[in-house]
Amino acid sequence: MMPLRPSADVRPVTEFRARTSAVLAQVHETKRPVVLTHNGRSTAVLLDVEVYEALMDELELLRDLQVAETQAAAGQVIDQEVVERRLRERHLP
Repeated sequence: MMPLRPSADVRPVTEFRARTSAVLAQVHETKRPVVLTHNGRSTAVLLDVEVYEALMDELELLRDLQVAETQAAAGQVIDQEVVERRLRERHLP
C-alpha cells in the first residue's frame, strides 16, 4: 500500500458526498487510502479493493504464522521425514 499523503488523502465527508466518483477514482488510481473526516475527526478509511484484499491475505498469513510458531514452541511438530512418508503413502499408488 502506498503511504498516505495528508494533503491529498484526507477529505471531509461533505467533500466525499459532493465528489464521490472523483474520490473513488483517486483511491483506485493511486492505491492510497483516503481518510474521511467528520467534524474534524477521522471517521472512515476508503481503500482500493485490491489493496484491501492484499491486506486481508497478509493478515491471514500472519495469523497462520503465529499459530505455527505457538505450536512449534509447544513442541507440536512432526519431523519432515514423517510428513513426507505420510504424503507418499496417501498420494502414491
